[in-house]
Amino acid sequence: MVLEQIPPTIRPDHVVPVSLAVLAEQFSLEPVSGDLDCSVTGISMNTGDLRPGDLFVAMPGLKTHGAKFLEKALQLGAVAIVTDAAGLEQLGDVSVPVLRLEAPRKHLGALAAAVYGNRPEVMPKLFATTGTNGKTSTSYILEAMLRQLGEVTGLTSTAERHIAGEVIVSRLTTPESTEMQSLVARMREREVTSIAIEVSAQALTQLRVDGLMFDVAGFTNLSHDHLDDYADMSEYLAAKAQLFQPDRAHRGVVCLDSAFGNDFLQLSNIPTQTISLDEHKHPDFLVTVLEELPGRTKFAVRTPDAITITSELPIIGAHMAANAGLAIVMLIQAGFTAERIQLAIADGVECYLPGRTELVSPVGAPSIYVDFGHSPDAFLNTLAAVRKVTKGKVVMLFGADGDRDASKRPEMARVAVNGSDVLVITDHHPRFEDAASIRKTLVTAAREAKPAGEIYEVSPPEDAIIKAVSLVEPGDSILWAGPGHQDYRDIQGVRTPYSARALAREALRNAGW
Repeated sequence: MVLEQIPPTIRPDHVVPVSLAVLAEQFSLEPVSGDLDCSVTGISMNTGDLRPGDLFVAMPGLKTHGAKFLEKALQLGAVAIVTDAAGLEQLGDVSVPVLRLEAPRKHLGALAAAVYGNRPEVMPKLFATTGTNGKTSTSYILEAMLRQLGEVTGLTSTAERHIAGEVIVSRLTTPESTEMQSLVARMREREVTSIAIEVSAQALTQLRVDGLMFDVAGFTNLSHDHLDDYADMSEYLAAKAQLFQPDRAHRGVVCLDSAFGNDFLQLSNIPTQTISLDEHKHPDFLVTVLEELPGRTKFAVRTPDAITITSELPIIGAHMAANAGLAIVMLIQAGFTAERIQLAIADGVECYLPGRTELVSPVGAPSIYVDFGHSPDAFLNTLAAVRKVTKGKVVMLFGADGDRDASKRPEMARVAVNGSDVLVITDHHPRFEDAASIRKTLVTAAREAKPAGEIYEVSPPEDAIIKAVSLVEPGDSILWAGPGHQDYRDIQGVRTPYSARALAREALRNAGW
């Protein structure tokens, strides 16, 4: 059995039709053929998402031009076409209006916002979080705090979309701009008042959040990742810093705890405040971890006015306390008072973070934490968090992504073996790479870093978790990093059903726990 169905795009139930002639005037679209006296009720750049009444934007892609799919777009009900000069050369005779727009992707977000009526005066409060690690966690924590403050909330993250309590599986970390705008319109329709949005570097580079103006942007950290998409760390940093510009956000909050925190702060061109776990970094807001227990972290945030906000999270790790601190300061930047926030979260932040250091074992059994982290820095922080709440030994289980940044793999292995007592290396998403070759790179780097270390190579992961469970007893912990919330593995382009959480629980049951 394979998972072929990718979650559909989310659209509002009701759209006020928009005049094509009005859109043409607003965006200087050059009429090529057809009568502009018609209306559109949606917009799509992909025939897989296209619905009757849509404006189809045929754009150049990495391998082919969207104009190649014109016939299918018309069959599906496209009522008008926007394309560039290269697209016009491929169109031929078309029965619907055709308009010319050069560099269409640069205008796609604003065009979609106009189609769905997402004008500044009707928008909910928008919060954006970027960073290598912690985007999803911060977004979930922020949404929970907003909900406890009485807001009707929306969320879009790597894991899920939330719309006023409705939960939908995600397609991409940050949707394409057409889907993002339709998602926001759906949230407005459901009377959402605040939206937490996870924004990746790729989303900024690929213009997926164009057409949105964020009230507050937050930066978690920057570490080695995605160097298959960016030439070096400077280019990666600059990609994320696009979010902290006046055309993207009104205000910002930067966590100073990563090596690039100050560098990022220097690139911000909006009013920005800082947070840190380290008072020596002289942050505007200081975050302090008060207590760490299995499944719970108590923390405090001290404001520049010497007000202290205390609360706790149902998850472990000082880095999670920093994420919560970031969320709190983002709320303050948005106009919520420290006193109101304290009242709302005094008894804890009521959040569930799927696959983020998620404890999946029953009481009395060895602890198994399933986590989505897949970078050296994520491993470092999460292993430290697990170590802090573990009396016995820590077993690390992980694999690496295929067809993704291979340069980080040796460092992932070095951090994993040095931060654990026992290391089990397995497979993750091999995609079109050879899984054995990926494992070999990891095992070699781990053994070079710790020649006397207890290291096992076990494939597939279904067997690896059984091996890991055989190595532990009560008081020990297993950190299974990589799969997190995901319910599939990508093998040769096929999404094969797979749940690390379910496999971990099954392995414990079969071992008598």
